[in-house]
Amino acid sequence: MQLVVARIGRAHGIKGEVTVEVRTDEPELRLGPGAVLATEPASTGPLTIETGRVHSGRLLLRFEGVRDRTAAEALRNTLLIAEVDPAELPEDPEEFYDHQLMDLDVVLADGTEIGRITEITHLPSQDLFIVERPDGTEVMIPFVEEIVAEIDLEEQRAVITPPPGLIDESQAIVVSTRDEEADSVEDGSSQAGSGEAGKDA
Repeated sequence: MQLVVARIGRAHGIKGEVTVEVRTDEPELRLGPGAVLATEPASTGPLTIETGRVHSGRLLLRFEGVRDRTAAEALRNTLLIAEVDPAELPEDPEEFYDHQLMDLDVVLADGTEIGRITEITHLPSQDLFIVERPDGTEVMIPFVEEIVAEIDLEEQRAVITPPPGLIDESQAIVVSTRDEEADSVEDGSSQAGSGEAGKDA
């Protein structure tokens, strides 16, 4: 099975390095020196990774035969594709490959059907499930522990506990700025929202 593990970004420097947008939870395994990757478009590959390093929080790769900025820039937006055994599972039991999650039924804790996962979007802060509802509309579900309570691969379903308004906008809780200011005056304090850590997919 072929999985997209990265997308090549801009050239970095003048010696053929490129930035990459990582799309795998195992970059050290999939994007290490010596790895040979297929590409999309296929005409730019296969590419063999020669070196890799992290610079300012971004992964930089250099490929065999790519020696200058012009050659590196020509690879921009190329997808890097690894061959993965379909039976292979991530080392962490709380992690999942995209192909394991695709087409899972999404349901509430009480069994109410929400839809089916049709796409997984990887953002810097978290991953999102794109869920197609029975009526053809789509809803985005953040793949975080607070919302995705369970992934059951045997039953082929994802159980979610969404906050009000995530699934049905008519249930959204609207708090006016005036109400928040009144609460702050009464409490003598202000409350900051807490960030959510994304779960790997």
